[in-house]
Amino acid sequence: HNAQLLQYLQVTSQAECSVVFLTAFFANKVEHESRHCNGKVLQRQGSSSFDRVYTANQNCGHAYPTFLAVLWCAGLLCSQAPAAFAGLMYLFVRQKYFVGYLGERTQSTPGYLFGKRIILFLFLMSVAGILNYYLVFFFGSDFEIHIKTITSAISPLLLIP
Repeated sequence: HNAQLLQYLQVTSQAECSVVFLTAFFANKVEHESRHCNGKVLQRQGSSSFDRVYTANQNCGHAYPTFLAVLWCAGLLCSQAPAAFAGLMYLFVRQKYFVGYLGERTQSTPGYLFGKRIILFLFLMSVAGILNYYLVFFFGSDFEIHIKTITSAISPLLLIP
């Protein structure tokens, strides 16, 4: 059990590093667009392309705390492998959302909806882990193996757009 936890901590720390790099990439895009449009660094007034980049960066930044919280809860309370897979998928989806937001705003909708589905999956994994804990605590019934089997079977379905 300790080896699995250590492996999960390694995967989630890699996901957190990816979040940092992705955030840095988004911030760099905001700075580049600001300089391109205004000639000055991070001046808020500008063209519609700067506004789109800035808004996409803000939206991604506001979503990461929720993502990290449900990622950790799903992995620690339910199953590490599906949570890690969903976490990596979420990072790819946020990149798709950001790039889609740079074009027309309607191009970001698939990435946004896909991201919501992944967050919901991680949240439901967390709830299943909490329910299992209380079932063990109050009734002595452990459904951990069944929950892990179900989440492992469902996680590849996240690839379906």
